[in-house]
Amino acid sequence: MTTQEERTRSQLRFPTGFSWGAATSAYQIEGAVTADGRGTSIWDTFTRTPGRVVGGEHADVTIDHYHRYRDDVRIMADLGLSAYRFSVSWPRIQPDGSGQINQKGLDFYKRLTDELLAHGIDPWLTLYHWDLPQTLEDAGGWPNRDTALRFADYAAVVHEALHDRVHTWSTVNEPWCAAFLGYASGEHAPGRREPENAIRAAHHLNLAHGLAVQAMDARRVGGCVNLYAITPAGSSEEDLDAARRIDGLQNRFFLDALLTGRYPQDVLDDLAMDLSFVEDGDLKTINAPIDLLLVNYYSRFTVSGAAGGGRASAAAAPVETASPWIGSEHVSFVNAGRPVTSMGWEIDESGLLEVLRRVARDYPPVALVISENGAAFDDVLEGERVHDAERRAYLEAHLRVCREAIDSGVPLEGYFAWSLMDNFEWAWGYGKRFGLVHVDYETQRRLLKDSALWYAEIIRQNRRHEPTDS
Repeated sequence: MTTQEERTRSQLRFPTGFSWGAATSAYQIEGAVTADGRGTSIWDTFTRTPGRVVGGEHADVTIDHYHRYRDDVRIMADLGLSAYRFSVSWPRIQPDGSGQINQKGLDFYKRLTDELLAHGIDPWLTLYHWDLPQTLEDAGGWPNRDTALRFADYAAVVHEALHDRVHTWSTVNEPWCAAFLGYASGEHAPGRREPENAIRAAHHLNLAHGLAVQAMDARRVGGCVNLYAITPAGSSEEDLDAARRIDGLQNRFFLDALLTGRYPQDVLDDLAMDLSFVEDGDLKTINAPIDLLLVNYYSRFTVSGAAGGGRASAAAAPVETASPWIGSEHVSFVNAGRPVTSMGWEIDESGLLEVLRRVARDYPPVALVISENGAAFDDVLEGERVHDAERRAYLEAHLRVCREAIDSGVPLEGYFAWSLMDNFEWAWGYGKRFGLVHVDYETQRRLLKDSALWYAEIIRQNRRHEPTDS
């Protein structure tokens, strides 16, 4: 082993008990959209609408995890994962979003969690990763307060069925995306462009989180937010205000509500709309005690308030959309010259360190977990190998700053790479690959990329240094 390799491994040595994982979501991997009583989700409808998804692609089959989960769990075990974060499909459990329970859907997740536990992998369950039952959308969707109430009922059903197997729960994945990409820009399902309803949706997604925490009374539960480091393009008053605005709507609107029980006043002032839908007691409910905060991190935003506006290449949508930045549509996103992924997202691991330290410094104490971190690149299959050196470098750089964050006192307890396998990448279809594992979408063959082999070795080295029972 070279001195450099030794130095790298020492820098990537983590505390005993650190969770090493990978993450997926139900709609992106399961397929089987009409199997065993599953109902229709907003994404099923969205993908059937012309012009919504690149190439008109859909997730009817995707990587067929519903039928291949045992093989996929064996891959996780081969990688040495200690934990696996997955989401449960609401329409698979409650086809209409309320009322009758589909036992066959619950049984699938029982089989999946049993398989994980049999391989020594801790199941981390996310209740909602954007696949709202279409029946609830037809009744108004997330802008309708009743959707949050139905979500609490659904959470209680899933918890009752799986609490003996699952000990770590999260509620709503990335409410910013569900609200503002779904109801403001229209680039995600349900594809609506209704700014005021997007704010209603954001509040009701936050409320759904709090109501679910109360309904489950789970042993270990958390919320999940996607955070960005935000940098002004310059020192002008316009640029500083742009950074404040984007930070407010992207980060503080959710962090403040979940962790302090209030919405930031400057953000409410920016929105300048009737907020009477925020009822007495809502923010106290949203601020229900949680055991951990799950943080998804991918990139940094550099923003300007100068005249000109426009969307960032880093946030570019695959099809024409409106702005998701309600009240701040004039803000432009600036390419700061960093390397980018195939999504056009700038690579900046220092932003992850900044985000983690900020949450630890500015908010009440809570355990933190990196629940998604990864990158899409234009992978090339060469015989039996995918030499994805860029992804390996991305993961290594971000793991280094995770270690640095821990050394500086941040209570970081785990890391989940996004994603375990290549899959359906929402409005981008199948053209963007985030996986550690390459999937041939025609044959469903799985193949470990070089990044997966590297990640497995990092996990192995860390486990080798953990104490064992005598």
